[in-house]
Order: sequence, then structure tokens, then C-alpha cells
Amino acid sequence: MTTHAHPPHTASDLRQRRHGIGPRSWWLIPVAAVALLSLALVVVRIRGPILPMSGAVESWASITVAITLQAMPFLVLGVIVSGAISAFVSDTALRTITPRNEFLAVPTVASSGLLLPGCECGSVPVSGSLIRRGIPPAAALAFMLAAPAINPVVLVSTAVAFNGFPLMVWARFLASLAAAILVGWMWISIRGEEHMEIGRGHDHSHAKKLDVFRASALSDLMNAGGFLALGAMAAALIKVTVPRSWFETINEYPLVAVAVMAALAIVLSLCSEADAFIAASFTHVSPTAQLVFLVVGPMVDIKLIAMQYGMWGKAFVLRFVPFALAFSILSAVIVGGILFGGL
Repeated sequence: MTTHAHPPHTASDLRQRRHGIGPRSWWLIPVAAVALLSLALVVVRIRGPILPMSGAVESWASITVAITLQAMPFLVLGVIVSGAISAFVSDTALRTITPRNEFLAVPTVASSGLLLPGCECGSVPVSGSLIRRGIPPAAALAFMLAAPAINPVVLVSTAVAFNGFPLMVWARFLASLAAAILVGWMWISIRGEEHMEIGRGHDHSHAKKLDVFRASALSDLMNAGGFLALGAMAAALIKVTVPRSWFETINEYPLVAVAVMAALAIVLSLCSEADAFIAASFTHVSPTAQLVFLVVGPMVDIKLIAMQYGMWGKAFVLRFVPFALAFSILSAVIVGGILFGGL
């Protein structure tokens, strides 16, 4: 019988292979990306644009890059938090602070979004990590919807954008949190988790925490980052092709203004830290229509849909996105009608 020699493996290598943790050379991926980007910038600086563009194509490329660069820091923050949860927070600790009753877990976990200063790009991988660690899917999804709109950074930026109109900050907080909780409860009622492609993850109990952190963070970054770029390209294409004269027709039609602002929030795909300044610039629409823009954007936009598709699959997107859109618009209209006195 012929035998084949195999190179010896250390105990660490065996644990990494057994638990699905990538090799240390994975760190070369972001390093190589930064090196290639630096090289491209040097070439552009010396020789000019690598691929000359003009007109609408140039505008599309500029918007795509702007959306991606605007979102990427917060996506990185999100995957760092996600990796930290996977590596340093035990399943027991997560279950201890989360109510066992799913309906009570939804508002509890959604309200914890106050503690995460990030945008919707980062909340998707964090939510995925929470689900993999045993948090009820409905509660994790409620967190994903609420966190980008109720965290301190976003609330402060909203206050600055709507200087002299602090009621908008309270309206955004209340409408966003209410919509997230309602979507979470509805997800429980329709047993939505049955339509989610939830990864089981790996048992990292015997692996080094730093290795677990690295593997989880890089996996989420590579998965979500690609879909973020695709979503940014689609959003830029729509923004370039929609004529400006289209917005002039909404002045005298409040319901149309609400629909248009919701559609704009979806296609512009702005990060929640910056969207308040865009909403405040639409001075020709009512405060309620502006609020719809602020509530819908962090919950439903093109890049979010793409990232959610990559995280949980097509069946999830087809069921979840309509609920999120309907409840975000409804919540914003009701809260706006109460606080602002109508549409």
C-alpha cells in the first residue's frame, strides 16, 4: 500500500481548519487593496484619468464613488462591531440581556440601536451576527432598522441640519423606532424567519478570539462590501437619469410629495449621517414629506436591498422589504401628522 506524506500541522492550524477560520494571510487582502488604490491614485496624479469619461457617464461614476466612499467607513465600523460580537460576546451573555419572549425582545433590541453610532451599511452585518449568535431574527432585524436612525450621531446631524426646528429630531426618533418595532412584530406573526437563509456559523469556542474576530470581520466585509458597490452603481444610474423638472410637479400635491420623497430616499441611498442635510434642502415640501425621507432612507434603499439579498437571500428580500417600506411610510405620516399638524 502506498502512503503519501503530508506536511505536519500545528495545533493552531488544525483548529483553524476545523472551525473554518481563515489563515493569517487573509490580512493581505485589505493591505493589497490599499496598495492597489494608492498605485492607481499615483498613476492618475502623474498621467491623468486612467479611463477618460464625460457627460452623464462622468456624473454616474462620481456619484457611485461618492456613495461608496460615504458609506464604507460606517460599513467597516459595522463589521468591526460584528466581529467583536462574534469573538468576545458569549451566547450566554447575549441571551441573558435579551428577553426570552420574542415580542418583548423586539423593542428591547431595537432600542439598543441608541448605542451604535453607525449608518444602515454597518447595521446589516451586525444584525447578521446577532442572528447567528442566537438573537431572535425579528429582534435583530428591528435593530437593523432602528439603529441607523436613532443613534446619537444621526440625531445630532439631524438637529444641525434642521437648525431651529428641534421637533424634527423627535419626530425622526419616534417614527423610526415605532416602524422598526412594528416590522419586527409583523415578522414574528408571519414566521418570516422561515424564509431567511441564515448561516449556522462555526463553533469558535476553542479558537483564539483574535482569529475569530478576524475571520468574522473579513467575511462580513467582503460579502457586504460587494453588494454595497452594486447598490451604489444602481442608485447613481437612477439619480443621473431622472430629470430635475420632475420635482417641480409636487409643490401642490402633499400625497404626491410623500410618495416622491419616499422614492427619493430609496434611490439616492444616502447614509443616515448625511441624509438630514439633503432632506432639509427640500424646502418646497412639507415637514411630513421630509420626515418620510428621513425614516424610509435608513430602512429601505437600493444598497440596503442589495446587501440584505447577499446576507439572507431573495426570499427574504421579497417579503421583508415591502413590510419595511409600508410601515416606515405609515409611521412617518402618522407621527408627522400629529407633531406637524398634517401632510
